[in-house]
Amino acid sequence: MLKKLGILLVVLVAAGAALAYALTDKSASNEENTKNMEISGPATAKNTNPKKTVYDFNAMSIDGTDTSLKKYKKKIVMVVNTASECGYTPQYKGLQAIYDKYKDQGFVILGFPANNFGGQEPGSNEEIKEFCTLKYKVTFPMFAKISVKGEDQHPLYKFLTDKELHPETGGDITWNFNKFLVDEKGVVIARFTSKNEPESIEVTSEIEKALNNLNKSGKK
Repeated sequence: MLKKLGILLVVLVAAGAALAYALTDKSASNEENTKNMEISGPATAKNTNPKKTVYDFNAMSIDGTDTSLKKYKKKIVMVVNTASECGYTPQYKGLQAIYDKYKDQGFVILGFPANNFGGQEPGSNEEIKEFCTLKYKVTFPMFAKISVKGEDQHPLYKFLTDKELHPETGGDITWNFNKFLVDEKGVVIARFTSKNEPESIEVTSEIEKALNNLNKSGKK
């Protein structure tokens, strides 16, 4: 009988020791997890300042100046990817025409040369500027050559083409001279394909509608 009691006592002591060790180990683990949380933060805290509008981006001007697009805040903006050797290149003429027509009302065009389609923008920034100025008398802001699709896609175009952010206007750039219309708050309000001529009723009606809204909000 004493022998059985002795064995039982040993078992109880061993079980108590195992329980104490487990509790201590769990406490230490919890403490370490807490420290890790303090260091890395919760997963939802990543990217706490996401870019939300066109005006949150910077781009290099065709002359090599880093430019904040906030410069164009409170204007109606058309963002266009351009090329010098494309069948749609003559649209430079139409773009300049609508820029001249609406610029005094708060409209601006931002041209972004890109060589993504058919190698149709092979020149340097200096050559592109000279071509646009001499052949089409372009006076609206032009930016340095960028990539508008693929792995090296410029952040601005990554934003513009994001389907989750822009279900109605997002999606890959299809060719040269795709056009995005952006309101005074930096929100994309319309998109036009290469086939939509700048002076077409489809394009100009949307520009005029946006300018009317801009002028109404400015009078409040």
